[in-house]
Amino acid sequence: METRTVHPAAVGGSIRAPASKSAMQRAIACAILGQGTSRIEGSPVCADSRAALRIARRLGAEVREGGGIIEIDGSSLFRGGHRSPERPLEISCGESGLCMRMFSPIVALLEDAVRLTGEGSLLRRPMHMVETSLGIFGAQCSSTGGMPPLTIRGPIGPKRAKVDAQGSSQLITGLLIALPLLPGDSEIEVENLVSAGYLELTREICAQFGVHVEKSEDGKTFFIGGGQSYRASGVRIEGDWSGGAFLAVAAAIAGGAEGLRIRGLSRDSKQPDRAIAEVLAGAGASLHFDGSGLIVQPGKLIPFSFDAGDCPDIFPPLVALASAIQGTSRIRGVRRLASKESDRASALRETFGALGAEISVEGDEMLVRGGVIRGGRVSSWGDHRIAMAAAVAALAAEGEVHIEGADCVSKSWPGFFEDLASILAH
Repeated sequence: METRTVHPAAVGGSIRAPASKSAMQRAIACAILGQGTSRIEGSPVCADSRAALRIARRLGAEVREGGGIIEIDGSSLFRGGHRSPERPLEISCGESGLCMRMFSPIVALLEDAVRLTGEGSLLRRPMHMVETSLGIFGAQCSSTGGMPPLTIRGPIGPKRAKVDAQGSSQLITGLLIALPLLPGDSEIEVENLVSAGYLELTREICAQFGVHVEKSEDGKTFFIGGGQSYRASGVRIEGDWSGGAFLAVAAAIAGGAEGLRIRGLSRDSKQPDRAIAEVLAGAGASLHFDGSGLIVQPGKLIPFSFDAGDCPDIFPPLVALASAIQGTSRIRGVRRLASKESDRASALRETFGALGAEISVEGDEMLVRGGVIRGGRVSSWGDHRIAMAAAVAALAAEGEVHIEGADCVSKSWPGFFEDLASILAH
């Protein structure tokens, strides 16, 4: 494991946000199903996106990379010849929960058995919703006590059904991608839906590949016309608001007077994590969009209150922000943190407690009393977002912060520490 040391410093200048791994993984899935060669532009390609590319290759697609472009020769899923009738085709999803939940309905289009495996923290993430939902649509799916690996045998069929999302939109994303290929129409009424913005992202990317999914006014029922087909497309992956949130918080708590320009973040993005802009503005930072991106400048910061239930990935940068603000900030949505790469509520409490914040949890709400960030040594807990949150907080600390296991940032942002160093004032 790698230990990184981050020193207190001001940030400024300009930087491009990394490509959205959520968008890239969805685009890879659509490209696999498309006729012809699709071109996906975006960098860096993080570990989770590489897991999606490995799945593409295992399903028979030809994948080429170079110059920030990924080319995928699609429609491989139905060519045959790459599966063994004697045993399930085994495919690793790495540590990507999105890959496992999203690709489950896609491989369930096949009559052959597929075994989706994983590594590290993914093996501890719940998959009950996959078993239940695929059964509703006629496929067989078995797990290990509701955890990976999953063994899936299709095919799924068109159906009008209620689906309990069980607190994740990722399995619904997979269904929205797979069901249009069936010969009949389907309708999904989603119960316990969270992070609905990610389903909007799914619909947007499907449309770029020629497939259209309609929804009800309340956003909880989806109408999927059957008999559609994906066509090859050229897609430029937008900037990642999940990663950009760390940059924005860095500028708010340690920015120079001219602020930081974060290129590639769209004001109109469907990504739920764009809510970080709302939080920062409410906490006293200065933000505005200017052509190529978002400009964030520091201000007189005040405690904030925010419900992160629909955007739990920005919980870590929000805790970093709160730790730098004198007073008590309140962040709701703790219930969404238990089944991430770590038990994030515990990881955040321990990590930022070691850096001087007073953190407590009351029901679904985390209270962060900040003001002074100390230097020290902390663990990443093997969680990319904990490592990045500690690094951002270190910029406003009284002393250097040593982050153990910092190499885990490759899951979502290879080169994060180098990129962070590029915007430090020297």
